[in-house]
This record gives sequence, structure tokens and C-alpha cells, in this order.
Amino acid sequence: MNPRPALPWLALVALALGSPPEASAFPHVLRRGESLARISERVYGRVDLEKLLVAANGLDAGGGVPTVVGQLLEIPALQHVRVQQGDTWASLAETLLGHPERQDVLSAANDSSPWMTPSEGAEIVVPYNLRVIVGPSDTLVSIALRFLGNREKAWVLDRYNFLKGRPPKRGEVVLVPLTSLPLTEAGRAAAAAATSLERSQAAGGTRDAQRRAEAEMPSLLAEIRGGRYLDAVHRGSKMLAYGELSRSQMGAIHRQLLEAYAALDARGHASASCRVWREVEPGVDLDPDRLSPKLLAACASAAPVSSAAPPAAPATGSAQPR
Repeated sequence: MNPRPALPWLALVALALGSPPEASAFPHVLRRGESLARISERVYGRVDLEKLLVAANGLDAGGGVPTVVGQLLEIPALQHVRVQQGDTWASLAETLLGHPERQDVLSAANDSSPWMTPSEGAEIVVPYNLRVIVGPSDTLVSIALRFLGNREKAWVLDRYNFLKGRPPKRGEVVLVPLTSLPLTEAGRAAAAAATSLERSQAAGGTRDAQRRAEAEMPSLLAEIRGGRYLDAVHRGSKMLAYGELSRSQMGAIHRQLLEAYAALDARGHASASCRVWREVEPGVDLDPDRLSPKLLAACASAAPVSSAAPPAAPATGSAQPR
């Protein structure tokens, strides 16, 4: 299969000078007088899909995160891509959904089956991976009912998240593949406008990277609060790879990576993140009343650095108490 570039969450770039029917998830800045319910009604034509905006932006973490005017939100929408020569449902699922075994969901979303070969040049729809933070009373059945509209689809979530029958734990993140997410005319216009705006910026790469990182920040914080340290490491590393971020963004991401690496006993990575954090925020106070001994130990062994290069994510690890 030909190498496929990483697909940005902002919008899928038009193919062959054409545009897909609907863009992938796109940004929206919360304006004065707006609510998530109003945005949901305008974009999806349904007020009840406000819950998608809440989950997609990590606003249900820690008992609820309030929205503020000027906040950058991610609006979930489906992607459309074209099948290349040599693609299979398994290879597409690995590239687009993170794992080849998710091919059953991807193929079903396109009225096909995993054992069939997708047609070269065909445009396929890619489900939106909604990250749902498990609440104290949540089960796969309740999550399936709330976001997929059918409690019988709990088995889909079990397979998609490789739980193998294990009930999800409070604070854990469950991926919910949304395969039907039609936009209203206003929603399609908003997605197209966001895409056009990004393509028209002279310094679009840097701007796009910073906006994407800002949109991911609530989810990174939620993963740290929920003890999902490996998820936090993967997300934080991905955010750092977006491109040239602001100093405040670099500091915020490495502060969270410091906590995740320390919890995973990845001491070298924790020290590296602390070095970057303290370099971009030189006035930071290492208060022993606010930082755990693990964090203080990691920062004590951190020597000054001349650049803010992200440390590589550890291959394995398990969450340990900080």
C-alpha cells in the first residue's frame, strides 16, 4: 500500500480538485450567546446531539467543565477518503481508526464486509472516534444507548475497545465509532468555511498546529485526571508532533507529560518533560506541597536543555500511583 499521510482532524483536503460531501471534524469558536445545544441544532439539526459536543471536547471530565466565550470547540463530523491501490479494509482501519481489527466497523459503515476488497478509487466514509469518559454509573450498555441509540450495540463497543467482556472502569476512555453523523446545510457550510480559512492562511501550518493542540488540551487534561496515563502520553506526543506550538502550549503539554511519565515510572522521559516545562516556563514554582515526590525527583534530575524537543513515548507501561 502506498504511504498515506496523517489525516488532520480539522478537515480532509479536497481530492482531485473536488470536495468530499462532508468534511471531517472541524473547529468552532464559541461566540457570545451561543450554547452547545444551539450549535448542535444548527450543525446537526438535533438539539439532543449536544452530548456529542460535550464528549468530543472533554467537557464531561471531573464532574463537568464549563464553556467560555472564545473557547475553541471540535465539531464531530465524518471523513471521506478515496481507496488507493492495494488498500484492504484491515489496512484502512489501521491507518484511519488505529487498529486493523476495527475493519468490521469500517467496512460495515460502507455497506461491505471485512473479507471483501474495497474498490480502488471509491470514496468511503470514515467513522468519527468519539472519546467517552466513563462515568460512575456508566456501562457499555448505557454508553451504546446514549451515543449509538441501541443498547444491543454494546458488543460493538466491547470489540472496538478490545475489552473482551471486561466492564469499563470509571475515568477510562471508551471509543465510540459514530458512523452516521449527517450535517445540516449550515453545518456543511461551517465545515467548508473552516477548511477554506485554513487553506487561505499564509502561515497556515503553524496556525493549524496551534489550533489543533488547543482543541486537544481538554482531552489531555481529562486523561491525566482519569489516570489514563498511556492515553495521555500518546495524545501529548501527538500534539507535540503537530508542528510549531506556542511556548505556553509547549509548557502545558510537557507539564501533563511529566505527570504521566512519572506515574508510569518512565523516569528519563519524566525528567525530559520537566526540563522542557521549566525552560518554556522559567518562573515555575516546584512547590513540594503541590507536587508529588515522584514529580519533584524527576525535576531534580532534569538538566537545562536548549530546545523543546519532545521525548519519545514509552512502548509499554502500566499506571502506578504518583
